[in-house]
Amino acid sequence: MIDPAQIKKKAASRYSKFLRSIITGDSFFPTEFSVGAMPKDYPTLSRTIIQLTEQAKQSLGYGYHLELESRNTRKYGVQSLPTWIGIETEQDYLKLIKKTQEVARFRLDLELIQSHLPELKPWLCQYPLKVIEYRDRWSDLIKVCQYFQQHPQPNLYIRELPIRVHTKFIEQNKRVLRELLETILPAAQLVSVEGEKDYTFEKRFSLRYREPLIRLRLLDHSLTTRYGFPATDMSVPLSEFRQLDLAPHRCLITENLMNFLTLPPVENGFAIFGSGYGVRALKSIPWLSTCPIFYWGDLDVDGFKILSQLRADFPQVISMMMDWATFEIFRDFAVPVAAAIAEPLPQLTPDETSLYEHLAQCQQRLEQEHVHQTYANTILSNL
Repeated sequence: MIDPAQIKKKAASRYSKFLRSIITGDSFFPTEFSVGAMPKDYPTLSRTIIQLTEQAKQSLGYGYHLELESRNTRKYGVQSLPTWIGIETEQDYLKLIKKTQEVARFRLDLELIQSHLPELKPWLCQYPLKVIEYRDRWSDLIKVCQYFQQHPQPNLYIRELPIRVHTKFIEQNKRVLRELLETILPAAQLVSVEGEKDYTFEKRFSLRYREPLIRLRLLDHSLTTRYGFPATDMSVPLSEFRQLDLAPHRCLITENLMNFLTLPPVENGFAIFGSGYGVRALKSIPWLSTCPIFYWGDLDVDGFKILSQLRADFPQVISMMMDWATFEIFRDFAVPVAAAIAEPLPQLTPDETSLYEHLAQCQQRLEQEHVHQTYANTILSNL
């Protein structure tokens, strides 16, 4: 048989449904509770009936209403047993679960939200408890939402947005703002960010964000004049690099900085500092798909994994100085490395795979900085 503590627990579990009824206007009261089965022993039965009676609205003046009926039971004789337990009014309900003040604030916030953003009703019905969770922020949340309604795809940094909220407000409330904006903005104004991991809020709503920098060196000085570059060595944001379109020219990608800096002149060539696994940022550069690409990385497990990843994005990639001939010449400079675990890399050639598996098995690495500059210049001169 249900007891007062269970009634309060069940009443509290219906709180979200009650809040939703305020939004929709649906009927919530009376809300009833199943009486449950009669206890198997008399002391428990007697104690439960006393507790139900003492804590019912008839005794306290609020809470659940209890209806009793005298019944002749086979085991305990005539007993006064509950036939109906329920809460009949909002006042009784809120006082029982101690939410009177919270719901008063909920109604004020709900009125504020619906008066400024009536389009949010579906979200409010789905997440009524979030109205309470963000109760001290609704004025500013509304300001942000209204700005994006009036200025779709602003192309500004968050800190640049001319919204009268404190400078970190949007950054600290991205999760709820994303839900709100996706509810009220037309789908055509939203950018797909499926599979993205970084700056998804900024990308979703066409905001600027701190982009990866691509470091570029022009290995042919004639390209400096041809494209009007102010320098031969520069770093540019990824979005700007995407607009350069150097597809007719040969692209050399090096894993380590010193090798990048010491690359010799290459006719019709330019270089990109790959910075290890940083080359993954290049997959968003369309024009690289038609550009001759040469990759020079460390002779180790990671170097070949980077090569494989790059070739998965750009199948035309040719490796440089990542072969058995180079390894044999500079084998004395190879050093032990721990946890070099090989995994299948289908993008590698048979020769690359053979060396890759050997390096993993022998736990060795030959950093590209140990390849003599004269040797590298000879190889690069034959491109």
